[in-house]
Amino acid sequence: MNIVFFGSSLFSLHFLQHLFLNRKDNLTVITTPDKPRGRGFKILSNSIKEFCLKNGLKFYQYEDINSLPAKQDLNAINADLFLVVAFGQRFSKETLEIPRLFSMNIHASFLPKYRGAAPINWAIIKGEKQTGISIIKMEEKIDAGPVILQKKLDIDDRDDVSALTEKLICLGKEMLIEALEKIESNNVVFMPQDEKEASFAPRLKKKDGLIFWEKPAQAVYNLIRGCYGWPSAFTYYKKKLLKIHKAEYIKYEGKTKPGEIVDVAPEGILVACAQDGILIKELQLESKRRMPVEDFLCGYKINIGEKLG
Repeated sequence: MNIVFFGSSLFSLHFLQHLFLNRKDNLTVITTPDKPRGRGFKILSNSIKEFCLKNGLKFYQYEDINSLPAKQDLNAINADLFLVVAFGQRFSKETLEIPRLFSMNIHASFLPKYRGAAPINWAIIKGEKQTGISIIKMEEKIDAGPVILQKKLDIDDRDDVSALTEKLICLGKEMLIEALEKIESNNVVFMPQDEKEASFAPRLKKKDGLIFWEKPAQAVYNLIRGCYGWPSAFTYYKKKLLKIHKAEYIKYEGKTKPGEIVDVAPEGILVACAQDGILIKELQLESKRRMPVEDFLCGYKINIGEKLG
């Protein structure tokens, strides 16, 4: 098939690599423009562009996929299929209708649950026990098109965003090949989504990582796992921002106030919640490096009875 692949993230890259290595399609790649990154704000290529350069794939970069130049280029390709994976731009109806067959999207949730930009994060934050991969025919309304292929995946109690993302990528890569084979054999059944079951997963903001110790420990633990990497779950210690990167949920009963430190040891700092507790394992104080609790305690004296938040 003549496929145009749209992607702009490391998540996308895994699918592009898999497609390139396991099929013989005629591939053209669309990604976003190079952007300044890091403290020096140097202009750096994204991982998709680097892969294309290394492997001789033709690629285009657009700030707006619905601009006239973009649509002119896309029309000239005469694609059978558009394949969109974590591209980060909204497609107009006119752009979606350019390919001969249709436009297809791989989404990291079991739709219609968690439509939007951060489905993996919100599935963990909300305490879901399962998520999945959905491959859909795209419509102008985001993540609302009929389902081509869909499979579920269990969320382990210890999965953070990074671990769950890896599992979903493995599942999604297998499903991508299966979906393309269905399309080639004209064996696709489009299943409409139930709008009544729809929920949303908007892009995370920094403020979403704020820990409320007045909540049960399970909810706090879910937030820490769901915000892992970015924006990171955070609280305050002596008026300084304290990021919590890794923690454990601990059964705890005691007459303490939420946010109160009830135990300090090299293995972790135990903090009381409204119900049970959180054992902080890895943290980062404002303007300092990320470190295990054992290293942190070498430079900071934290006392039982002190309060976070």
